[in-house]
Parts: sequence; structure tokens; C-alpha cells
Amino acid sequence: MLSRFLKNERGAAMVEFAFVAPAVITLVMAGLDLGYQQYLRAVIGGSVESVARKASVGSGMTSAQIDTSIKTKVAAVLPASARKDAITITKKSYYNFSRVGKPEKLTTDQGTIGTYDQATDCYEDANENNRYDAAGGASGIGGADDIVFYQIDVQFPRLLPIAGLLGWPTQQTATVKSIIRNQPYDGQSAPKILCRTP
Repeated sequence: MLSRFLKNERGAAMVEFAFVAPAVITLVMAGLDLGYQQYLRAVIGGSVESVARKASVGSGMTSAQIDTSIKTKVAAVLPASARKDAITITKKSYYNFSRVGKPEKLTTDQGTIGTYDQATDCYEDANENNRYDAAGGASGIGGADDIVFYQIDVQFPRLLPIAGLLGWPTQQTATVKSIIRNQPYDGQSAPKILCRTP
């Protein structure tokens, strides 16, 4: 009787499935979640590119109109549970590509080399605020022939509720960055040079 019981394999597949199923289900859910995140990034990127190109030709779009257009396109693919304030848009304009993400350009560097010394150095005041900025760039979409840097941050809930059980955050963030040059529909304004004398 014992020997017959040990040789019986009926129901073994069910036990094996019980061991393997949690890992397989977790992998499938993680794959779906990752795919969903990549899909949203692609939609966000496409929305930004579309609106930025329209704004770059001198269409007269204001910064607020650009924000509204991007938010409308992105919100269309977000789940209903996503918050309306979950979309953050940052726009900065620069005089040329080499200045993106860098401090304002020093035109005279007499003190510590590579560092702005207020008493002796001159700089291009790109954002026209009459002070040297280590962040550089001006807020907004700039003017003709300017370089515009867009960054869109979107917070949205995960696709599947399993995230909480696995210790993952239930919200995730997608960040998309894009740089586009405005068309030369007018003359580009050169940044003024400011110097501080001792």
C-alpha cells in the first residue's frame, strides 16, 4: 500500500504549479508594468515634440497655451485615477546649444579661472535678470532662433495593484526631456554683457 502510494504521481502537476505560479505571475505583472511605463513615456515624448515644433515656428503660442496643449495630450492616456496636477512642465530658453544646462557664459575671467568673481568678471546675462546665474537659461520659450529645453515630469499610479505587495511605490514618475531650436522667423536677440567693477 505504501509503495503504491509513493509511486502515484496524480496531482503532482498541481503542486508544481503552486510552487512556480507566484514567480511567473510576478514576472508577467512586472513586464506589463514596465511596458505600460514605456508606452506612457513614448506618448509624452510625442506630445512634447508635436507641441514644441508648432511653437518653434513663430505660431504665436504663449507659454501657457503650450502647457495646456501638452497637458491635454498627456492626460488623454493617463488612467482616470491620475491627479490633474501630476503633470509638471519646465521650459527654459538658451542663446545656443552649447549653453544648455550650463551657467551663464563668462566673457572675461580675470579672477579664479572658471568661476564667476563678481569684482572682476563679465558675463552674458542670458535671462536678463541683471545677476549671474549658475543655472543659466531664461524661463519660457524664448524668441526667434533660441534653443528651448523642455522637461515634463508625470506622476501616475502603477498599472497593477500588486506593486504594494512587492514593496514597490504605488506611484511612478516618467520624465521626458526634449530640446528644440526655434525657427529664425525674426532676428535673435544677443544676450547683453554685464560687468561689475570694483
